[in-house]
Amino acid sequence: MPHLPDHLLAGYRNFMNGRYLTESGRYRELAREGQAPETMIVACCDSRSAPEAIFDAGPGELFVLRNVGNLVPPYEPDGEFHSTSAALEFAVQSLKVKNIVVMGHGRCGGIRAALDTNAAPLSPGDFIGKWMSLIAPAAETVSASTFMTATERQTALERISIRYSLANLRTFPCVSILEGKGRLSLHGAWFDISTGELWVMNKETGDFERPVLE
Repeated sequence: MPHLPDHLLAGYRNFMNGRYLTESGRYRELAREGQAPETMIVACCDSRSAPEAIFDAGPGELFVLRNVGNLVPPYEPDGEFHSTSAALEFAVQSLKVKNIVVMGHGRCGGIRAALDTNAAPLSPGDFIGKWMSLIAPAAETVSASTFMTATERQTALERISIRYSLANLRTFPCVSILEGKGRLSLHGAWFDISTGELWVMNKETGDFERPVLE
């Protein structure tokens, strides 16, 4: 039995004969000098919404954090384990990124779970349920709306959750201080898996708009 699934080994073979072959100099430079990405992306674990593919990013260009529902918890220095906060701390304090983008996406399973209050936990630990409770107030409000279809409710919460994460980002002193000094910019985006459309949050209104591509 192989140590990795065959399709992964085949993909690695293609990588070595393709992208790595053409960008080997860049990889060697990154190994020698370290990474210095200017942008951090907070994205969902969903296999259909990989930021590196959506933004056609090369090696070393993006510092990507992925979790269920692309959520950022509030600042809580309580001595517990906080992987998302640790990645954020490293990106801001060590890598000194200039941009943080919270990118949600359509048909998000985590958001669907947040809306389905009758769903049974997937395990006794109910880790997903606990994690998605970060947006419980918004989920309850959206779920109560009888004027929207199920699809509309899901899209609404997917975008509202991005605003939640941006607000929680600003509870981190390292983020709020640098943003206040103009050294760090926060952005929101939403990707439609079905159409490939990217919607960007207007910082002044909070609305999601299609960027003009030239």
